[in-house]
Formats: sequence, structure tokens, C-alpha cells
Amino acid sequence: MREDFAQNLRLLSSYYKSIAEVCRKIPINRSQFNKYLSGSSLPSKYILRNLCDFFGVEEYEIFLPHSQFAQIVQVRPSAGKSAVERPFVSHINKLQEQAEGRFDKYLGYYFEIYYSMAAPGNILRNLVQIRQEDGQVYYQRIERMPPENPGEKIIHSKYQGAAFYLSDRIFMVDYESLTGNEVTQTILYPTFKSRVNRLSGLKLGVSASDRREPACVRVIYEYLGERVDLRKALRLCGLYSPDTPGIDARVKRRIDNRVQPQQDLFLAVAL
Repeated sequence: MREDFAQNLRLLSSYYKSIAEVCRKIPINRSQFNKYLSGSSLPSKYILRNLCDFFGVEEYEIFLPHSQFAQIVQVRPSAGKSAVERPFVSHINKLQEQAEGRFDKYLGYYFEIYYSMAAPGNILRNLVQIRQEDGQVYYQRIERMPPENPGEKIIHSKYQGAAFYLSDRIFMVDYESLTGNEVTQTILYPTFKSRVNRLSGLKLGVSASDRREPACVRVIYEYLGERVDLRKALRLCGLYSPDTPGIDARVKRRIDNRVQPQQDLFLAVAL
């Protein structure tokens, strides 16, 4: 199966000028793609979906015996070409390549803490996981809000995104994957210490009100480690009053959104 997959992938790639062009357009890390072409490695389910979407074939088809697959491609020549050109992905891939190796110490779980846009005056604590997959850095953010009415279930929102390390700043962009109604951006100061403790920055999104006002808040990322007890961590997520002892006083000071009189810009508080 692995050898058939590699031969089929080489056939699909032959419709393009070069392997480099294929990697730019998918986009995918070149060294990782070479492992697939040689048959030394198989892609994850996520990467496999991206490959099949790009080449215009079904996931089961790309594992068919090579002679059978070659016939399919012959009668369906569009299978060797991506149906939709996505020029922006090549730019994203270039940005990810610039950050190669620089995220190593930042991988793991964090509490994300800031004043809620949906419940003004209250502090929101979320769970974030930053991970690396095939040379690309992704993250997932889970938001846990109390029910609007007694007896109702806790409201969970799940955000999926990508992270970039550019010129000593960490840029994070995600979207709400359950409803698809929001994109948020976070910019963090990195740490120049050997161990990650807390990261500070700004977060831009929209409030959950009917008017969906764009809003910007100061945010702290509190590092938990490469592994955590997910149930315990999620139980600590949710809304907190400003006077709660459950949030460190130093964190509260750094997420305070008040602006000093002499400031003309709304700035992150560096740690």
C-alpha cells in the first residue's frame, strides 16, 4: 500500500513543472513531501486530505494499485491538476518556513487569560494547545462559557489556527470552527529565557453582542507544560470576577485594559 501510494503521488506530481512547485501550491514542507514520494513515510489524515483536495482525487483512490490508479488519471485528466488555485497558501507556507525550529520551546498547553469581550468586566480563562505537525505550527483554543440560563449546558467554542514567529514576535490567527462566524488575531512578545513561563500581548476579535463590535484586549498566555490533565485544565477555564483569588494578581495587572493619559496608542504590557 505504501509503495502504491508513493507511485501514485509521483504520477500526480508529474503533471507539474517541479516538486518545488507542488510543495509551494499545496503548501507542504519539501523534505516531508519527499518522504511521501520515496515511500518511507505516510501522511497524517489531515495532510492526506490536503493532498487529495489539491490533486482532485479521493482518499481511497490514492492507495489503489498503481496500474489501476494510472488508468483513472488517464480517463480523468483533471485528477492531476488542482481544481482551484489558492495563491495565498504559498505566502502562508513561506511565513511558516521562516519560523522553522523557533517554536520548539513554545509547544504545549497554555491558559489564555484576558478580560472577556462577551461579558465585559469579567476575566476569561481559556485553554490553548500549540503543536507542530509536518513542520507547520498550529494551535487549538477552547473557550468555556457559563450557560445563559440556569439548567442549560456550558457553552464551548473551539478555535483552530496557525502561528508564525516573525522578527521576534509571535503572530496567531484562528477561526471559530464550530460556527465559522469569527476570526481572531493575537500578537505576543516571545521570551528570551530558556524556559517559557508567561507571554503577553494583544488580542483582536469581536464581542458576542448583537452589534458584534470589534474589540482589542491585553492578554496573557500562562504556560502549563507539554502535557496536562485535560479534564482538570478545562474545569479551571471559564469566567472569573476581577476580585477572584483564582487568577494571579500579577496577571490581573498586566491584562488591565486602561490606557495611561500620555499614551496615544493601545499597547501590550511587556513582561
